[in-house]
Amino acid sequence: MSRAASGGAPPDDGRDGERLEQERLEAERVATEIEAEIAALAPALAGRLEAEPEDIEAGVARLVLTLVELLRQVMEHQAVRRMEGGGLTDEQVERLGLALQRLEGRLEEVKAAFGLEGEDLNVDLGPLGKLL
Repeated sequence: MSRAASGGAPPDDGRDGERLEQERLEAERVATEIEAEIAALAPALAGRLEAEPEDIEAGVARLVLTLVELLRQVMEHQAVRRMEGGGLTDEQVERLGLALQRLEGRLEEVKAAFGLEGEDLNVDLGPLGKLL
């Protein structure tokens, strides 16, 4: 049967489905890891968030920026892993690199607006050590 007769698509040998399933499983694994880290952080962060009305904005900004930085680092790690595994085209690598650079730049801008340094986001988790 010709390509035109079969709808114009090349036959699926199952590799795309397997690759998508592997990526889905990896995403679920990473999500589970993040959920576990957040669950471990919740009690420690609750006690460290400033409760004074004038400090609430800065405390919430610190908390949000800490979570965004954690997610940025996880995404960067995943991007490197996928690049090393050959799972990305050159165009995808370029777009991903630019997106991570923009995110990092924006984080720096927001940290500066709230008078925060990188170490301010490295929350002390007590016996677990530092977050970042």
